[in-house]
Amino acid sequence: MTPPATGPGPVAGHCDELLHALAPFRDQAGTAQSWGERLARVLAGGGRLLAAGNGGSAAQAQHLTAELVGRYRDDRPPFSAIALHADTSSTTAIANDYGVDEVFARQVRAHGREGDVLMLLSTSGASANLLSAAEAGREAGMSVWALTGPAPNPLAAGSDESLCVQAGSTATVQELHLVAVHMVCAAFDAALEDVLEGGSADDAADA
Repeated sequence: MTPPATGPGPVAGHCDELLHALAPFRDQAGTAQSWGERLARVLAGGGRLLAAGNGGSAAQAQHLTAELVGRYRDDRPPFSAIALHADTSSTTAIANDYGVDEVFARQVRAHGREGDVLMLLSTSGASANLLSAAEAGREAGMSVWALTGPAPNPLAAGSDESLCVQAGSTATVQELHLVAVHMVCAAFDAALEDVLEGGSADDAADA
């Protein structure tokens, strides 16, 4: 007769790991709040968000840009947000001509402007192509924000600000990165109305 399992097993254990990582992650909610509020000012002012990641992090970055070009919850105007990895012709051409480490950096130099925001997602925080992109973003005068796994890591160190998930599992890090994406979007939408109303008031005063 098979003895009963002594632990939660891989499925319930996955949930347990997520719950364990969520509490300390929640303590960083202020960072996500600040990012959303500042992103609202940048995008409403005509700026742009560039985002990038590799693998699952690429999917999370594209999720963020989709929420901004489309909508998160309530209807609102579209805003400029580009997932750099989604331009497959550019990424493959750049990788072929300049090397994989340049696939995002070259696009940052093409599309990024001073005052824009660059958000980079990496579970390891050590991807060479994202480190190059962070450097290009800083050189362009962009605000560089990193969503990473456990700190310290090179990407967090090479960015202006970071939100790091203290979890040992790549899956858990990616799941909490999705939570962070939605937190930023919620803060963005909450701040946007005030930003747009403030702009309208300023326009009326100038008139």
